[in-house]
Amino acid sequence: MQTGTRPAEKAPLLTQTIAGSVESITFHSEQNGYTVLRFTTPESRDPITVTGNFSSLSPGESLKLIGWWVSHPTYGDQFKATGYEVTRPATLTGIQKYLGSGLIKGVGPVTAKRIVEHFGLTTLEIIEGAIERLTEVRGVSKKRVAMIRAAWEAQREVKAVMLFLQGHGVSTAYAVKIFKQYGNEAITIVERAPYRLASDIWGIGFKTADQIARNMGMPLDAEERLRAGLQYVLSTAGDEGHCYLPSRELVRKAAEALEVEDRARLGQILEALIAEEAVRTGEHTDDLAIYLPPLWLAEQALAKRLKILAATPVRTDRARIETWIDRYNEHNRITLSEEQRRAVFTAASERILVLTGEPGTGKTSTLRCLVALFKAMRKRVLLASPTGRAAQRLSEVTGEEAKTLHRTLAFDPAVMGFKHHDEAPLEADVVVVDEASMLDLPLANSLLKAVAPTSQLVLVGDVDQLPSVGPGTVLRDLIESGEIPVARLTEVFRQAAQSLIVRNAHKINQGEFPILIKPGESKADCYFIEAEEPEEIAALIVKTVSQSLPNRLGYHPLEDIQVLAPMNRGTVGATKLNALLQEALNPAAPGKAELMRGAHTFRMGDKVIQRVNNYKLEVFNGDLGVVDHLDLEEQEVVVRFADREVIYDYADVLELGHGFAVSVHKAKEASTRPSFCPSRPNISSCSLAT
Repeated sequence: MQTGTRPAEKAPLLTQTIAGSVESITFHSEQNGYTVLRFTTPESRDPITVTGNFSSLSPGESLKLIGWWVSHPTYGDQFKATGYEVTRPATLTGIQKYLGSGLIKGVGPVTAKRIVEHFGLTTLEIIEGAIERLTEVRGVSKKRVAMIRAAWEAQREVKAVMLFLQGHGVSTAYAVKIFKQYGNEAITIVERAPYRLASDIWGIGFKTADQIARNMGMPLDAEERLRAGLQYVLSTAGDEGHCYLPSRELVRKAAEALEVEDRARLGQILEALIAEEAVRTGEHTDDLAIYLPPLWLAEQALAKRLKILAATPVRTDRARIETWIDRYNEHNRITLSEEQRRAVFTAASERILVLTGEPGTGKTSTLRCLVALFKAMRKRVLLASPTGRAAQRLSEVTGEEAKTLHRTLAFDPAVMGFKHHDEAPLEADVVVVDEASMLDLPLANSLLKAVAPTSQLVLVGDVDQLPSVGPGTVLRDLIESGEIPVARLTEVFRQAAQSLIVRNAHKINQGEFPILIKPGESKADCYFIEAEEPEEIAALIVKTVSQSLPNRLGYHPLEDIQVLAPMNRGTVGATKLNALLQEALNPAAPGKAELMRGAHTFRMGDKVIQRVNNYKLEVFNGDLGVVDHLDLEEQEVVVRFADREVIYDYADVLELGHGFAVSVHKAKEASTRPSFCPSRPNISSCSLAT
């Protein structure tokens, strides 16, 4: 039984109990379990609205609800549930909906209908006690019965985990992932080491794990809680782009997060963590820099490898290269500027080079020439980029195959690491990485480990473009270090200067107000559409994406257009815009499969974004794709990304969000957050923490 009375409300003297089945789920919060659902009872002619805190329900599930009726000023009468228990569905319709809701792998709507038609009201008893009889149903083979048996038993265990978490007042939307991680030991692990959830399972952060621990009676000042809290604050700092925090800042933030006043005790716990090397230290002006060990090790290793590469130049014949560039210009009917020529020669003669420049300065044409030169020198060239879309663009620009860095380094889910490293380097004479501003510290370290000492490395990017999602600003720090050769392009070409996008990018980088041109005023590649009311803005965005740009310019609304929102919340936030754009671009339709997970309803054809690194599936935070297929029986969702298709099972679908609109808050934070990285002159100080 779960209770969910809100503290600000008092229950009336008289509560009621009603029984029925879930018709549909209108809203479900993954954070607190708050749910709005449509509920059918034997007494009601039409479904009623129920609100309350529930675990992850499925349409067709039968419930007994305890609560009272309230009258909502907008939505009318609703039943406010303060407690519930799951019962078995008692009607044929309820059983069919329950089985066909995606609850059990191997049973979709069609199979569920056949099973219920064959066994009637005894269906659940048959599955529970004589499941082999399912072969009597047309289309259900012995192999499928084995799948249903395993899923039914797993579901029973998952329900046990759900009920356990319900008993501690926690939403159980992630119960399946907990069970998938720990199996039959799930409850034991959660009871004995609740803070493991924060590190082991995406979506269950420290606060949720802490809530479980507190509900099980753990004191506020328990050593286990304080240790976990300090590491949580460091991990959160990493999510915000920092590689470390000064010790005083760490203790202050931890005291706030843990709601404890004894900072001296936190300091003692931190000293113990340092002594155990559970955290590592570095210098920070008059304080200690506190790192999580993987970031400290990555920073030290990266700096060492960079110094080795930078210290070993490459022998080249300048005259031959200059002659080749002249022939290249003549053959392609272009003229590289002196800056571009110097950049090409420097890249050919250095073991490592950073090629950088603002929009319109010719990075793309320089890169194209550079790759052609390396090929002419008969060098093996590998092209890579941090994301699938960037790799696709790099391939289009150079005419050569390009892959994501994770695929280039050959991630191996079996060992949760890359197959290419210092003992098995990449088989390449030159490695070229585009969009290097998106490199975070761990990925940059993995890349440098895989580049052989005899190979060359070219990093291409603009520090004012998209920053890394993870900790560190590698490209910026390499440029500012003064220890790595840098080819900086500054001349804006006349054709690029005619682009209002390029001109505005330079104005914004220089702190100037951009030029705003409204549609119809003049011909441009950048327009400003004026609107003041949030609802009007949202409607204009939907119209622009779904009608104006496709109809006037032939843009594909999913493949060619990306909506960026300042934040997630609000009328013009990414969450609301995603709902509006989904309705406009991919509405529900008869025969179109869809799946509700948490607050999201996914449909075939939806644009989606990966919200966390999943190394087993080789998909990473920020990857955009399209839902190609939904299999309700196999409980699989197939998503097509830029370079391949990925099959998700239902437990991993929680890692996806809609990608019609995405927030730019990560980029904004990266450009505005204060730095904890002091300026130090040599490359070994590469703290990479903007």
